Amino acid sequence: MSGHSKWSNIKRKKEASDAAKGAVFTKVAKEIAVAVKAGGPDPDGNSRLKDVIAKAKAANMPNDNIMRAIKKAAGAGEGDDYEEIVYEGYGPGGVAIMVRTLTNNRNRTAADVRHIFDKHNGNMGVSGSVSFMFEEKGSIVISREDFEDEDTVMMDALDSGASDFIPDEDCYEVVTEPDTYYEVKDALEAKGYSFVDSSLGPVATTMADVQDSETCELLEKMLDKFEENDDVQEVYHNWDN
Repeated sequence: MSGHSKWSNIKRKKEASDAAKGAVFTKVAKEIAVAVKAGGPDPDGNSRLKDVIAKAKAANMPNDNIMRAIKKAAGAGEGDDYEEIVYEGYGPGGVAIMVRTLTNNRNRTAADVRHIFDKHNGNMGVSGSVSFMFEEKGSIVISREDFEDEDTVMMDALDSGASDFIPDEDCYEVVTEPDTYYEVKDALEAKGYSFVDSSLGPVATTMADVQDSETCELLEKMLDKFEENDDVQEVYHNWDN
């Protein structure tokens, strides 16, 4: 089975997150608020909330903070409403970029995202300008160090309903269809697996190979600026770095 592993991007994201935990906790709290409003405060009956709680724990967010965010969202007023908006565009080197945001001020967020694109020799496009190069997939990452037997992990993943299995040097990426993501994740958890990372979102179908060092540096700076923005939750791209 074949595909492109997102592990390098995941590692990069985690390194960036470790440098600014306060900002990460704020973003996770927003995700919790949206998940609770969409499906209620009980993670057992709200798969999206269950997923966000797992991400919060992976980011070392204290349980008290998690429970506080859930309770606040369950009784939140209008001031806590967030709108999800995805912006699309091209970065330097023709790299396709999708920026998922949660905002209570779309004018501010649009201006911020456009500024980051422009400042780093990119171009923010209209909806659909790059999304055709991505497809919605579930991605579940398992550490090779924790589970060394690749054949066993692969068989367990496929038996659980995974659509693809991508072994890498440090990890295995289990890929799922959007509608089976939570089912596969729950099945693997029941088999005793823990996850380095998991997400449901756009995965690039074609990759952009950028060799020029100055362009690569500019891309790194652009992605860092997106990650630092309070309204930006996730950044998806097709840079083969």
